[in-house]
Amino acid sequence: MEDIPVSELALTPKRGGPKNLPIAEVLVDDEDSEAMQAQRDKPKLVILGTGWGSVALLKTLNPGDYHVTVVSPVNYFLFTPMLPSATVGTLSLKSLVEPVRRIVHRLRGHFLKAEAEDVDFSSKLVEVSQVDASGKRQHFYLPYDKLVIAVGSTSNSHGVKGLENCHMLKTIDDARKIKNKVTDNMELACLPTTSDEERKRLLSFVICGGGPTGVEFAAELYDLLNEDLRKNFPKILRNEISVHVIQSRSHILNTYDEALSKYAESRFAHDSVEVLTNSRVKEVRPDKILFTQQEDGKTVTKEIPMGFCLWSTGVSQTTFAQKLAKKLEAQNNKHALETDTHLRLIGAPLGDVYAIGDCATVQNNIADHMVTFLRTIAWEKGKDPQKVHLTFSEWRGVAERVKKRFPQAANHLRRLDRLFQEYDRDHSGTLDFDELHELLMQIDSKLTSLPATAQRANQQGEYLGRKFNHIAKALPGMRANEVDYGDLDEAVYKAFSYKHLGSLAYIGNAAIFDFNGLNFGGGLLAVDGLDEEGVFR
Repeated sequence: MEDIPVSELALTPKRGGPKNLPIAEVLVDDEDSEAMQAQRDKPKLVILGTGWGSVALLKTLNPGDYHVTVVSPVNYFLFTPMLPSATVGTLSLKSLVEPVRRIVHRLRGHFLKAEAEDVDFSSKLVEVSQVDASGKRQHFYLPYDKLVIAVGSTSNSHGVKGLENCHMLKTIDDARKIKNKVTDNMELACLPTTSDEERKRLLSFVICGGGPTGVEFAAELYDLLNEDLRKNFPKILRNEISVHVIQSRSHILNTYDEALSKYAESRFAHDSVEVLTNSRVKEVRPDKILFTQQEDGKTVTKEIPMGFCLWSTGVSQTTFAQKLAKKLEAQNNKHALETDTHLRLIGAPLGDVYAIGDCATVQNNIADHMVTFLRTIAWEKGKDPQKVHLTFSEWRGVAERVKKRFPQAANHLRRLDRLFQEYDRDHSGTLDFDELHELLMQIDSKLTSLPATAQRANQQGEYLGRKFNHIAKALPGMRANEVDYGDLDEAVYKAFSYKHLGSLAYIGNAAIFDFNGLNFGGGLLAVDGLDEEGVFR
């Protein structure tokens, strides 16, 4: 049998850190090849998660620049936009997954099927845990030079009781369970011992949430029940099947253009899919849904008997993300980890920790940033910041800095002359401190949070990959010349800029497409040629 070289430190790691846990400074496959041995001394890049952001980062990184380790309880990448299709068998589950180890192999990286528990920012250690063969949870530390947090999100309960009676749709296991439940209900409805009332309940399918996932699942489910299963099941079932969508807003797909939302609602009405808007779920019981509506100014509670319920009402922070936010005083967002425009976690040591995907949001604080910048400049020149007056030429310089640091603001800074005239309240030909602050606050108010979509996470992962490649290339020269690193990210690469590529949703033998004012809906021929991966949600 061949002798396989393995470092003693990999088999018996030394202990340390705040909790005196084993520190995995060396991994068991670090000496599997000469190429992997050569990477042991490279900067340690630890990536938490195997979603869209992480995989885009892995596929963009240059091999050999970093010692890469991916940590996740899930060892595959899932093409989430197509999950609704997998629940009904339109697509096979196998077609939606790609093993993470295959992706990591290109970088000669490592994968640990484990769960991140905590981060010690001062020691640069990630606490990781996994259940061993005996059922005991084992904890250890993973050191990093750079850490990317891409742990995704969890379903938002909105404080509703009884969610244990619902199905979620975020993983392959979820899709498999939904597929089995739908089929089981159909089979139970065929039994001679099933009463008429029970048959109607079994065949009542309720979707809580009228966003893209809920709407596409409702459409796929309708197709399955009314086109596929009706061929193989008794005809009596056809008249008993019902599909209901409960939406708290005034329209389903409320993030799309209103005309497209109404088109989707008309398609569902044509297909006898009931859409209940302005309705809030109160409780989910094993056999019914309780929800409220406003009637004549009063809140009325109603119910729908159901045999299946999908909960798809938005996302919330994971426990891990919440724990990190509490440790950092600069984190003030209750829904996601805040980053700057270079995707660095605010409050963590600069250039050490990044956050992307559903678990993070980019902070838009143009006014605060520029006020701090201008005050610093004024003080350096021995001037009172409150007495600063900017000429149009100086205002142009401020605007260019804003666009560089906050690319999403560029659309609101197209007509610099018009903005200057509008906020020059006293017509002095200059902007004083208060006028400039008011102008920047107005731009702040127009900026919206980036959508929690696969499209956004993918772009952020690619951005980090390109930037890390630049940093790896720049570091040797900076070290050789003893250059002070300072803000290395800003020195070597531009800020992140999101480019919306459109949104596509399937609504039952038809689809709708929304792209910055350009939108249409219709039969599948209307979107022939559009690449689902290019315009995924």
